[in-house]
Amino acid sequence: MRSSSALRVVGQGAGVDLAAAERAAADFLQALGISLQSESLHDTPGRMARAYAELFSPRPFDLTTFPNEEGYNELVLARGIPLRSVCEHHLLPFTGTVHIGYLPAERILGLSKLARVAEHFAHRPQVQERLTKQIADWLAEHLNPMGVGVVIEAEHTCMTLRGVRATGSSTVTSTLVGALREDARSRAEFFALTGVNP
Repeated sequence: MRSSSALRVVGQGAGVDLAAAERAAADFLQALGISLQSESLHDTPGRMARAYAELFSPRPFDLTTFPNEEGYNELVLARGIPLRSVCEHHLLPFTGTVHIGYLPAERILGLSKLARVAEHFAHRPQVQERLTKQIADWLAEHLNPMGVGVVIEAEHTCMTLRGVRATGSSTVTSTLVGALREDARSRAEFFALTGVNP
């Protein structure tokens, strides 16, 4: 009989005051010269408040792991996981994909949990570099694998919609831990499977 182990992971949704956020959103829009008198804009502050509350509130999940009974020690990779977050400098969205891989040791992970860990750290104001490292470090700590690799490819609307307006540009970040950092062959295999040229 197989045994599993689960760690309950909850978000930071406590302390959300939607009424205060709605008032602040109305003040913000009016300070920018946007009238809220029209029927289509009247409820916008409330929609704004609820939208940002959703963006900053990850769903709780159980990090479920199982014994690695077969002694599998090759790379496990979830590629092209959709990712969305909000740039902490401008509070504008960035979206893209994250590739997460690990070299199992004593335990293996329920695969959907790789996406859940990425979602957990993406649901807060972020910078891509920190987000990449947080995902890798958290998996290394809680799964204790031989190695972890994370690559994020994302388009930042703070670059494409404003400022330099570099439409179509993307930013790539990576973090490697353990054998995926130290062993050249494992590192090359990880990047080859992600489709990213290091």
